[in-house]
This record gives sequence, structure tokens and C-alpha cells, in this order.
Amino acid sequence: MIIAITGTPGVGKTTVARKLAEKLGCKYVNLRDFALEKGIGEVKGDELEVEVDELAYFVEKEFKGKNVVLDGHLSHLMPADLVIVLRAHPKTIAERLKERGYSKDKIGENVEAELVDVILIEALDEHENVIEVDTTGKTPEEVVNEILNLINSGIKRRVGIVDWTKVYKEIIPYLRLGGD
Repeated sequence: MIIAITGTPGVGKTTVARKLAEKLGCKYVNLRDFALEKGIGEVKGDELEVEVDELAYFVEKEFKGKNVVLDGHLSHLMPADLVIVLRAHPKTIAERLKERGYSKDKIGENVEAELVDVILIEALDEHENVIEVDTTGKTPEEVVNEILNLINSGIKRRVGIVDWTKVYKEIIPYLRLGGD
């Protein structure tokens, strides 16, 4: 089974994906590292720009029929049996990305993406089996246990559990609304 762990940068994908792979006895695959190993994409600054279809081709070729957990904010665009979309309060994302040294524009872009469900919508466009998990205020272990409980319960689709519209005023300072 291929499980894709996806979400806006800063939601906790890597930590959760590693722990989930360990608990399930699956291979952990960081999509960025995989793309670099396969010579897919081009590094521009800190970013790796990849052709999604090419990456998906190599993921399917390498992992079809195997038990893997894919980690990356493009993993929901890969061939997967189950997509887990991690969500986090936009302010939490902003603070985490600020700590990582992201530019104000990049923070605003990602906060906005989380606010309006960009990754969730893309995942739903590509896959039937999509589970949304709110990581806000939870430890990685709690998130992994929630995912395992959902999988073990046979749940293959759970979406619409997050609505950030109520916190819009809190995150206005992080959005790119023009001016300084």
C-alpha cells in the first residue's frame, strides 16, 4: 500500500510520515530526496522544481505493490492508495516557517494555502481515499495514533473537519495583503 502524507509546509509531514512508516513497518520515502536520486527536477535556490508527471511515473515504477509512506507536499499528486492531508492552524504554520527562515512572502503564500484548503482540494481532485487530520495542539505520536485508528477502522475518506475561517482575523498579519 502506498500512503501519501501531505500538507502545507510546517504541518509536521516529515515527523509524522517517519513515525507512521516505522509503526506500519513500511519504507519511508522523502519525495524530494527520491527526485534528486532519480535526477528529476532542477534545484533553484532552496527549491526543487519537478515535473509532477515525471515524478509520479518514477514513484509508480519504483513503489507499485510495495508498502511505502511518501512524505512531501506533492505526495498527494502521486499514485497512492491512501492520502493523509495534515492540517495545522495557519498561525502555527506561520511561526514554524518563520523559525525556518522563510521570507515574508513565502510565509504568506503558505498561510494562505492552508487557510483556503489548497492541498486538500488538490488531493480530492486526484484521489478517492483522502483522510484529513488536524495536527493543531497534538504531538506527532497523537497524530500517528489518530491515523492508525482511522486506517484500522477501515475509514478511507474523512474530509471537511477543518475550517480556518473563524481564525481569519488572527492570521491577517501573516497574509500578503499588499503594502507593508
